[in-house]
Amino acid sequence: MTMIFQLRDTLRIVREFVVPTYRPERHYMRGPGPACAQRNHGSSVQA
Repeated sequence: MTMIFQLRDTLRIVREFVVPTYRPERHYMRGPGPACAQRNHGSSVQA
């Protein structure tokens, strides 16, 4: 069984190297978050 697990892990690593699963659209910032809203609560927006 150990050999099967090692083979599976090796294939997973090779697959991740060849076809990465990183999706940049899942990681970019879409705007100010709730911490920013709490920090600026009550202040007017200055442009």
